Amino acid sequence: MSSEAVIFLGVALYMSIMLGVGIYASRQAHTVTDFMIAGRGMPIWLCSVSVMATWFGGAMMLGGAGAAYADGMLGVIEDPWGGALALLLVGMFFARMFRRLRVLTVADFMEQRFGKVASLGLVLSILFSNTAWVGALLVAFGVVFESLTNISLEQGIVGGAIVIFAYTALGGMWAVAITDFIQMLIIVIGLVVLLVVVLADVGGWSAIAPQLDANTFRMLPLENTMEQWLNYLRAWMIIGLVDLSAQSLFQRVAAAESERVAQNSFYIGSFGYLACGLIPVFLGIIGSVTMPDLASTETVIPLMAIEHLHPVAVAIFVGAMLAAIMSSADSALLASASVLSKNVLPLIKRDPSPRLTLLVARWAIPVCGVFALVTAMQIQLVFDLMVDANILGLAAIIVPFIMGLWWKKANRSGALSAMAAGIVAWLTTLLTAPTLPADFIGLGASFITMLIVTPLTQKIDPPRGLHDVDGNPIELTDRFGGWSGDTDKIVT
Repeated sequence: MSSEAVIFLGVALYMSIMLGVGIYASRQAHTVTDFMIAGRGMPIWLCSVSVMATWFGGAMMLGGAGAAYADGMLGVIEDPWGGALALLLVGMFFARMFRRLRVLTVADFMEQRFGKVASLGLVLSILFSNTAWVGALLVAFGVVFESLTNISLEQGIVGGAIVIFAYTALGGMWAVAITDFIQMLIIVIGLVVLLVVVLADVGGWSAIAPQLDANTFRMLPLENTMEQWLNYLRAWMIIGLVDLSAQSLFQRVAAAESERVAQNSFYIGSFGYLACGLIPVFLGIIGSVTMPDLASTETVIPLMAIEHLHPVAVAIFVGAMLAAIMSSADSALLASASVLSKNVLPLIKRDPSPRLTLLVARWAIPVCGVFALVTAMQIQLVFDLMVDANILGLAAIIVPFIMGLWWKKANRSGALSAMAAGIVAWLTTLLTAPTLPADFIGLGASFITMLIVTPLTQKIDPPRGLHDVDGNPIELTDRFGGWSGDTDKIVT
């Protein structure tokens, strides 16, 4: 049997398993709560792995390796370093409070705190970022197939999209969480095996290290200029800060069986994600020595697998790459579907029934997927598409989101002014100083504006307090997430 036939057989088996999980999980997704947040019943072992798998996508496997190949550690500040930072910060400062709110979407929180306009701004940011994110992951899917088989990039993108759309729409969060667990196991095994085999074949790290550029592991800007430092800080924040408001992450917070399980899952997920994320980074760095002058740096890992692994092992590793892609794409699609059904549907139909909300959530997955599919076809570069997905969130959304949870005086006037100022500063910088990070300039404008406008409008626009979904005031003590092994359930 040819290596290509082995790969096809392995992929077909893997896809069948994912669809089977979706069908099985659909039996447990009877309500909106079941579909969106797994009935608030995920234990710590499943929630932790799901957090890791949600973040560990094909963009990291392929795009991160390609960025490290080209630019070393400075090329991957955004991810995995920024990605791990986001998970850690969610566990420390947000998991407990959002678990107490018991909302289904982060847009619910923005509406409660700042009104419908602010909520709609966050919805647009979520839909924009997730469309670009899923587009990046579908491109990664196509890159895998194009690198290892005779299937074209476009055919690989479409084929992967169909399977991901199907099992996510069938089973919702339960399907996503269970497949996340399976996928993360395959990812870790595949990456570790490839790294060990590659290092053995090239003579160990001692044979690679002397051939590396002196700045390969540098973590600070190469030049001490304002432009480089602004772009460097932007690299840390475009994922590390913006994704504190990611719907896909807060669905894990809401799905955890208690607030302590939620916070601890993010601590485990953060450290596990960084450890796993550095493996493709090191593979990319090794590839810069052993496979120089690649036409596309984002193909370094698939090409390494072909060169160093037996065809059967290649098939297993293809499964690992597909697992990485699918584990993030399904979460992003579910996040988009959740805000559409929970926050956009009521704008079209007043007080929709739970049955209609669930129906819209299911059908929104392939609809959002089609937009992502079009994006993937138009912008066929994985890492850039993944990073640029968050530009609107950095410029306009994240400041009012964080202050809304942690600043009692935060009010609607301050939040809306901050969002407007961030967008204006972002667009102005794009037009007048294109070499500067426009979204990061927008972040600064948003922050300063909220600090100024909020105190000035306290009397005419009093801040709204934090309440849970039943209207009860939220307990504001013990908000910081210190590690605890106590995972007793709280009333939900």
